[in-house]
Amino acid sequence: MSSEKVKASHILIKHQGSRRKASWKDPEGRVISNTTKDAAISQLKSLREDIVSGKAKFQDVAASYSHCNSAKRGGDLGPFGKGQMQKPFEEATYALKVGEISDIVETDSGVHIIMRTA
Repeated sequence: MSSEKVKASHILIKHQGSRRKASWKDPEGRVISNTTKDAAISQLKSLREDIVSGKAKFQDVAASYSHCNSAKRGGDLGPFGKGQMQKPFEEATYALKVGEISDIVETDSGVHIIMRTA
């Protein structure tokens, strides 16, 4: 059913190639402009490792590290349907089971890990 909505939280790490090089964490974009995509990916991989191993909670990591404004809500993006998010993000979210965490997903915004919550 194509009208089915999903709900997800994510952690976004921006880098030099991100379409918008500023965030609530880095309003001037100084850090983002000096972060390579590889560096963003390795940071995200180690954060994902901490979450999967149980060392850290997804919400806490999102609140501290995510460059998205959703960080203030522990990464929660709320419900969304098809066509509302960038394609790679949407496809990754719909492919997850509830409670699962994606591998690294790349979009124009940066690199993400996504946890489907509904």
